[in-house]
Amino acid sequence: MQNIYEKINELRKLGKDLVLVTVTEKEGMGPADVGKKMLVDEDNNALGTVGGGAIEFYAREKCKEVLKERRSFSEKYLLSGKEVFVDKENVVLPMACGGKVTLFYEFVGPKQYLYIFGAGHCGAALARVIKPLGFHTTIIDERQVVINQLDDSADIKVAEGFVDYIHNHGLRENAYIVVCTPSHTNDYHVLNAILEQKYKPAYFGMLCSKKKIAEYMEKAYEQFGHDIKLDNFYSPIGLSIGGNSPEEIAISIAAEILSVYYGKEDINSHLRDTLDKTILPKK
Repeated sequence: MQNIYEKINELRKLGKDLVLVTVTEKEGMGPADVGKKMLVDEDNNALGTVGGGAIEFYAREKCKEVLKERRSFSEKYLLSGKEVFVDKENVVLPMACGGKVTLFYEFVGPKQYLYIFGAGHCGAALARVIKPLGFHTTIIDERQVVINQLDDSADIKVAEGFVDYIHNHGLRENAYIVVCTPSHTNDYHVLNAILEQKYKPAYFGMLCSKKKIAEYMEKAYEQFGHDIKLDNFYSPIGLSIGGNSPEEIAISIAAEILSVYYGKEDINSHLRDTLDKTILPKK
């Protein structure tokens, strides 16, 4: 059987979210010995075991919650019941063993997924800045020569048309998206594709001037109507920290991404907040 840690390494390279379930405590009788492990991926495939039976079935279902919430936690189980219910301290499972078991559910994955459309100076700088911050980064550019010049900051580098990538591969829900292609036409095509597909990103930013975003919003409202959801759309992009080099712009974008990730709604230095409020709804 393949080693669980080898499998974790293999699946993480593919950008898969995982849950590692470990038996950390056991009292009395039961099949779940301390140290047993089970790895469950986002497609509900499993490797290893935490004892089989009702506890393992319940644990695999619990992993869906872990993957959705992207957090780790422990849960205690009493293996003595005819049906599943929760008492004051434990989840009671329909097993006749009578023992108690604690499982630790460890989320194994990035904070979230970041897609960067455009591998030019700012896109490449953002990939470098964001690398140590715990995001899984995919950078897309239709120019093979530009992709070839990138270092290993991005987890996945794709030489493909910007909109083609969305149509061919899709985007994860609640992902973070930064649009900084080499032309405003491409920027608009990416934004339109995201609106057409009705994706719900946690953050959706575009590197753009106030004049250009005003022009785009006018076209977007004409095409999609005024009911389109733009609460998580940030343009102009980044926090107002000063500086206009690619690295400084990247830092301002990364700071804004973190402010959204950590729910720091009290920050009042988003560049998009300098727009006329009639152009773009404020979050």
